[in-house]
Amino acid sequence: MNKNIFLNGLIDLAQSRLGSKIVYKTDEFFAPAKRIINPWPPVFKEGVFDKHGKWMDGWETRRKRNKGHDYLILKLGKPGRIHKVDIDTSYFNGNQPSKVSLDACFNKHALPGKNTKWIKIIKKKSTKPNSHHFFNIKNRSIFTHIKLNIYPDGGVARIRVYGNMELNKNFSGKMINLTSVLNGATPIVCNNEHFGRAENILAPGKGKNMGDGWETRRSRGKNFDWLILKCATAGKIKKIQIDTHHFKGNYPDKCSLQAAYLNGKISSKSLIHKSKNWRPLLNKVKLKAHKKHNFTNKLMKNKKINYIKINIYPDGGISRIRTFGKVE
Repeated sequence: MNKNIFLNGLIDLAQSRLGSKIVYKTDEFFAPAKRIINPWPPVFKEGVFDKHGKWMDGWETRRKRNKGHDYLILKLGKPGRIHKVDIDTSYFNGNQPSKVSLDACFNKHALPGKNTKWIKIIKKKSTKPNSHHFFNIKNRSIFTHIKLNIYPDGGVARIRVYGNMELNKNFSGKMINLTSVLNGATPIVCNNEHFGRAENILAPGKGKNMGDGWETRRSRGKNFDWLILKCATAGKIKKIQIDTHHFKGNYPDKCSLQAAYLNGKISSKSLIHKSKNWRPLLNKVKLKAHKKHNFTNKLMKNKKINYIKINIYPDGGISRIRTFGKVE
């Protein structure tokens, strides 16, 4: 799996930290449905059993002995437009569903009623054992719920629903965290996210552990790693916080920030090229392990910004970036 496949402004709308949750399931005899949106990659525990059978890291239903199929309904924490979906059957080998499909709807209730009109966004497709199944979604409607259908039964490790949040907040004139995913900030492109996903550094609150951050592989060279993100909205940044919480032997030695204000839709390739000449927002500074580093914006304090590039030298992990500024 290409780690960067779903960047370019897309985030996982199904992640629990946005408030997404399972609101209905037909069955979860072998493994609870809530595991399907666990933010961590699935794992396999050799020889571990519980009172119902083999412990599996995902959602698994019992073998169906009557007509019909199993399904679950997931309420998205934030309504959004869905672009791509990953249905992951990792470690389900012989107990994966025969086929899957996906429906979506817009509904104001926590659990849609029987008369809800569901739209088919993935037609019934065959599944493979222990595999990622990637789908491009053509429908650009705003959805609040998705229904994962499995035929006739079986197990799915994870579902990732990549898209854009639909935000109706009016931030004008307010001081906000411009790099918070809850406000609409998104990762656009990075050169590496081997150990930790780029979008983690935009998450709310303190990182839970070392896996809840952006971490690159050991580069072993003279190069440096980088990440470009789009702010929730354009603003003038006052304060910057680089948080290396939990990163103790693998935090970057130094970091720097560049920034720009760009209009219109820009391709990732163009952004990478343009970012080399962006103005410095924070000159190269030394970082410490497991610490919040606070800085005042002195280089671009009266400049409107909507894109930021984080450079880490030479590699390593950052838990969070927070940039507090006034919305233009």
